[in-house]
Amino acid sequence: MTKLSVNINKLATLRNARGGNVPNLLLAASDIERFGAEGITIHPRPDERHIRYQDARDLKNVVTTEYNIEGNPNEKFIGLVLAVKPTQVTLVPDGVDAITSNAGWDAITHADFLKKTIATFKAAGIRTSIFIDPDVAQIEAAAATGTDRIELYTEAYAVGYAAGKKETAIAPYKAAATKAKSLGLGVNAGHDLSLDNIAFFKAEIQELDEVSIGHALICESLYMGLENVIPMYLKALY
Repeated sequence: MTKLSVNINKLATLRNARGGNVPNLLLAASDIERFGAEGITIHPRPDERHIRYQDARDLKNVVTTEYNIEGNPNEKFIGLVLAVKPTQVTLVPDGVDAITSNAGWDAITHADFLKKTIATFKAAGIRTSIFIDPDVAQIEAAAATGTDRIELYTEAYAVGYAAGKKETAIAPYKAAATKAKSLGLGVNAGHDLSLDNIAFFKAEIQELDEVSIGHALICESLYMGLENVIPMYLKALY
């Protein structure tokens, strides 16, 4: 079974655009779980333009499923994660000015940094994951860092699928997932997955443990509602 973790960054963006506490992020997270999601994901950034660091702390007392905090492991982020102790931390190499995640780690070049950071989180009992491109050499390098899981960066798949080249687009992800599992790694995936392309991705990647979906899911929910959209994803993933 592949778990669905819902990224609630966009709900925080909406709240912050007006000020105040509408929508209520804590209530939304509880409702998303009640509608069937098996995890909540947040991605705080240094400017706190959507998720605030206080949100990460407050959600710890609300989330009853898996709690995943992702982000660039700078000193402030590491301190936050160690204080909150979520179920999982996903390391993402975001630039400070990144609008959204746009690349996976080079786990070969940054091997020493990743090993040290991952060891810190694992010593605190936090499951670790590395955001990474579907490249077999990078998967092998990721395994050497001591990470528990990888999260496959799926933008290239989404672009290829939309262009009618789904078989070509999925091929490197199948190879990466197979290699990851052979090395004892869990396999997560995220970025630009949607109701349009998730079923094919899941059908082809049998090793898939978890998907993290935010932007598309929230946009689809503007038309159909979270209570309807979340079960639609669950059906595609089971």
